[in-house]
Amino acid sequence: MVVHPQLTVRDAITDAPARREAPTGLVDQRFVVLEVYQPLAAQTGGAAALAHVAEQYGYTYGMAYRTGFKNSLVQVRMHRDPRPDARAREAATITAHPQAGSGGMLPGLGQGSLKPLPEAAGAVAVLKDLITFDVMAQYIADRSQKVKSYLACAALTLLLLIDRSPVEAVASGGAVALLLTVAFTVGVIRRRKIAQRLTAAGFLAVRDEQGDQRFLRPRQQLPGHANPFAV
Repeated sequence: MVVHPQLTVRDAITDAPARREAPTGLVDQRFVVLEVYQPLAAQTGGAAALAHVAEQYGYTYGMAYRTGFKNSLVQVRMHRDPRPDARAREAATITAHPQAGSGGMLPGLGQGSLKPLPEAAGAVAVLKDLITFDVMAQYIADRSQKVKSYLACAALTLLLLIDRSPVEAVASGGAVALLLTVAFTVGVIRRRKIAQRLTAAGFLAVRDEQGDQRFLRPRQQLPGHANPFAV
C-alpha cells in the first residue's frame, strides 16, 4: 500500500483495516505495512508530516531510506500498531476528521498543506529526526559507500594524468577527496546530534541485523517481527 504526496492520505489509510491488503514486506497478515513516498527535493519534513498522519490512523514508524531513480525519493515504511491505544487513536481520528478523504483537514496538518499545526509540530519533528537518521545511514555510516567514493577519487586522478601534469592531477583528485572527507565528517556530526535528540525524547538505540544503529520506542522491536511492540 503506497501513499503518494499528491493523493489523499486518509484514502489509503482508513480503508486498510477493512481490506487487509498484503503489500510487499508483510510478515504477518495482522500487521499491514504502509509505504509513504516523498521527493527528496522536498526534504524529510513532508515525509515526516505524512508519517504523523499515518500514526494517527493506527500506524507506527518502521524505517526510512532513499529509493527510486537516482535515489530521488524518500521511502518511509509504517507498520500497523497492534496496541489497544493505537486502535483507540485510529477511531478517534476517523471520528474527528470524517472529511479527510474528501479534501478536508488531515490530523495535525494545516488545510491543504504538509505544514504541521502547533500541537503536532513536536511529534513531526521527532519523526523527521527518525527519518533523517535512517536515510543518512546509507551514505554516512555505510563503509562501502565511503570506499567507493575514495576509489572514484583515485580513478579521477588517473584519468587526469592523461592530459594534465602529475601535480595537477594529484591536486585535483586530492581536492575532491578532501571535500568528500569534510562532507562525511559533517554528516557524522549531524547524525550524532540527531541521535542525542532522539535519546532525549525517550527512544532507545539498538543495532539491527546489519549492525546499523536504529532508534526504537520503548517496548518496540525492529521491523521484521510479527508484532513490532511485542515484549
